[in-house]
Amino acid sequence: KIRMDANKSIPTELGTEKISKLLKQYALPAIIAQTASSLYNMVDSIFIGHGVGPLAISGLAVTFPLMNLSTAFGTLVGVGASSLMSILLGQRNYNAANKVLGNVVTLNIILGIVFMIVALTFIDPILYFFGASENTLPYAKDYIKIILYGNIVTHLYFGLNAQMRSSGFPKKAMALTIFTVALNTVLDPLFIFVFDMGIKGAAWATVIAQIAALVIVMNHFNDRNKALHFEKGIIRLDWRIAKESLGIGFGPFLMNAAACLVTLFINQQLRKYSGDLGIGAFGICNRISFMFIMICLGLNQGMQPIAGYNFGARKYSRVKEVFWRTVGLASIATCICFIICVIFPVPAVSVFTHDPELVEMSAKGLRTMNSAVLIIGAHIVSTNLFQCLGMVRKSIILSLSRQILFLLPLLYILPLNFGEIGVWMSSPLSDVLSCILAFTMLGSLFKKFSKLKDGDDPGILGSQL
Repeated sequence: KIRMDANKSIPTELGTEKISKLLKQYALPAIIAQTASSLYNMVDSIFIGHGVGPLAISGLAVTFPLMNLSTAFGTLVGVGASSLMSILLGQRNYNAANKVLGNVVTLNIILGIVFMIVALTFIDPILYFFGASENTLPYAKDYIKIILYGNIVTHLYFGLNAQMRSSGFPKKAMALTIFTVALNTVLDPLFIFVFDMGIKGAAWATVIAQIAALVIVMNHFNDRNKALHFEKGIIRLDWRIAKESLGIGFGPFLMNAAACLVTLFINQQLRKYSGDLGIGAFGICNRISFMFIMICLGLNQGMQPIAGYNFGARKYSRVKEVFWRTVGLASIATCICFIICVIFPVPAVSVFTHDPELVEMSAKGLRTMNSAVLIIGAHIVSTNLFQCLGMVRKSIILSLSRQILFLLPLLYILPLNFGEIGVWMSSPLSDVLSCILAFTMLGSLFKKFSKLKDGDDPGILGSQL
């Protein structure tokens, strides 16, 4: 059993236990939770595809950029606060960590309300801009309006779930995510088929499942026996803490915002070269590929408290060890992704639809866009390492390199010469280019790391907290 400090709630063996054991303890629940989260999205797509039709899948895909943008604001708060909290726990600064918890609630409420109001006010032009047509707009609008009504709940749930994981309860955070997926899976067919609510039923199932999860996570932090809990005076905006946490979370925010921009451009290009079904095909391919990316992100979440704690405790050898172990595991995940998406694409996409044209288009796209996926796991972990260490500028550069620096230009240039297949080819080419940049920056970091001994001042590393 893991030893606790005097507060009986914060694990201290993050700095002493074997890295392999810690990574298993923290990463496995996060991987299960992230995989469940990706299944959460896939369930909606599967039931909508079989229960409503191929155009409904395209309508759902049109909402992805807006949902990515909402996620971007959620990660701006949640990921940054989690990284800051881990560093603070490594420094034994529990009072400041508790204030971070209060800021998570306040910032998520503010951002959730503002995002909902703005998006609902301009919903039609936004969806048309994201690739909707007269055929797909009704499906997209029916789905996203309900999701936006529950936007505050979504932000609060994901933000507090991340804090639960970082404060020493990874298994409970995992169980909560699995609970939401299970509840959504039960409600989806009930609302879509039994109550005949169509795509609206899938949206309501999502929101209701997240409301139930938020009630549970709020109850967790209401327990005053835990070192980190809600108490009088912390549910307010502390600008000093907010600035530090938002600064760390700015890299992931830009990555998700860039994903929104990229998905928008992909939708527009596919609509131009292959029509509404092309957007639906990308929606299917994105769901399948994203499941394996989420495994890598789960590994990142497992690495984050270990790396952050040990960096705060100046145990640099343990930071390097957890990084390399995480890279190895992420590479296994991307290898499995390559086998499924490149060698067996037709069975994978057939889970979502039996429409022959959509199956053929999706299988071709899935095979092409994942042809270089083997190396992307190492890139994801490298980006997260800079974030864990509070190196904001480097994290931002790596976060944006694939999406903005490489992928967007390729999405414009390649279709001019290769048509529809050029849209799909842009993804693997950007993967290769962004990995070259990531490994170059990583080599520079570890060259500096080699000059540090455990206990040394980390100032030589440059820009960090």
